[in-house]
Amino acid sequence: HVQLVESGGGLVQPGGSLRLSCAASGLSFSQLNMGWVRQAPGKEREGVAVIGYDGTIKYSDSVKGRFSISKDDAKNTVYLQMNNLKAEDTAMYYCAADPTLWCPDVEVGPHFADFGQGTQVTGS
Repeated sequence: HVQLVESGGGLVQPGGSLRLSCAASGLSFSQLNMGWVRQAPGKEREGVAVIGYDGTIKYSDSVKGRFSISKDDAKNTVYLQMNNLKAEDTAMYYCAADPTLWCPDVEVGPHFADFGQGTQVTGS
């Protein structure tokens, strides 16, 4: 299993920016498929962005053009840069990882094997 620790959440005004980070350990990071998923109160967990071990990236339609996922294999870290935040982006954001499960679709993220503890993002 992969251990994942997120950081970077917080309270932000609409239109503001945040960068989430997720440090991974336990398996070879460069071979992991990584993603960010979010869950708002009363809603199901949804995929936000995924990045395959080969660098393939997919975003949900709701964040395309505003959010950017990236990874640094040397630091075993994946990032989510969130710009132009909206009130509807308010949710708990989870980092997700899987060494084998992959398809080029953002909704693969909620089905990954391992998740972090989550970090809260609130657009006031």
